[in-house]
Amino acid sequence: MIEGIFIEGLVYGIMVLGVFITFRILNFPDLTVDGSFPLGAAVMATGITMGWNIIFTVILVFLTGWLAGTVTALIHNKLKVPNLLAGILTMTMLWSVNIRVLGNRANLPLLRQETMLTWVRGVTEGILTPSAAVLVFFIIVVVVIKLLLDLFFSCDLGIALGAMGNNEQMVINQGVNVETLKIIGVSLSNGLVAVSGGMMAQFQGFADVNLGQGIIIAGLASVMIGEFLLRSNRIWILTTRVLLGSILYRGLMYLGRYYGYYINLTPSDLQLITGLLIIGSLIVTQMRREKSFYERDAKVRERGDV
Repeated sequence: MIEGIFIEGLVYGIMVLGVFITFRILNFPDLTVDGSFPLGAAVMATGITMGWNIIFTVILVFLTGWLAGTVTALIHNKLKVPNLLAGILTMTMLWSVNIRVLGNRANLPLLRQETMLTWVRGVTEGILTPSAAVLVFFIIVVVVIKLLLDLFFSCDLGIALGAMGNNEQMVINQGVNVETLKIIGVSLSNGLVAVSGGMMAQFQGFADVNLGQGIIIAGLASVMIGEFLLRSNRIWILTTRVLLGSILYRGLMYLGRYYGYYINLTPSDLQLITGLLIIGSLIVTQMRREKSFYERDAKVRERGDV
């Protein structure tokens, strides 16, 4: 049970890192995620069933997710479409694309196929249990991705992306092309989301065109839950709390699925719970901001009285 929660939390954590980039760093609400997640799963499943090299397939998964994000950014930049609508347009088109990638079918099983996870289980046979081997594998994968992101957002380009999210006009005044920055940021986000979808397809043993339904809400809830765990502006702490939030969210969903019947909850209520979690997080965040504002205002008045 615990291993399953951690595995799901880590796999979806890659997706949550992508959502964190657009929602928190770029301030670009992007709904492409609901399409790029199953896109990654579809490309991964298709590549595995066709016998492609697994490393090549993972790279291809990232590139297809990157392309999906690029389409959203171009629609927003060139056609002046609001970011939410641009994401919805791309997400809608991706549903048809995903059907095509899956061979004009809604799902594609990976039974008796050689995947990264079957290889890991085989290599560690007799050393680790199958579930422990998968957990260690995903810990390594997620840590590598996290460190690369930390490094990226510590360089000039990453800092420029963060600055654009905070104050786009300031970045424009510095002579930086914000359209290019948006393309890079949104594309990177969806590339990570697609990789997460590809990993989830291997973990679940199938790819499905509806695999990404509501995934953006789960990602946003994970980001907000993580914000209650650690408070800092350092990028390595920000990415850490995103992953912790993903694991905690999956734990809460697990409790809802398996113990919710005590309070008459059913699996169909999980979307409602997720929405209430987000609303609750927004309320608490707003209360924190108001409290912080009043505290600063009180300090200013005290200095003025002295």
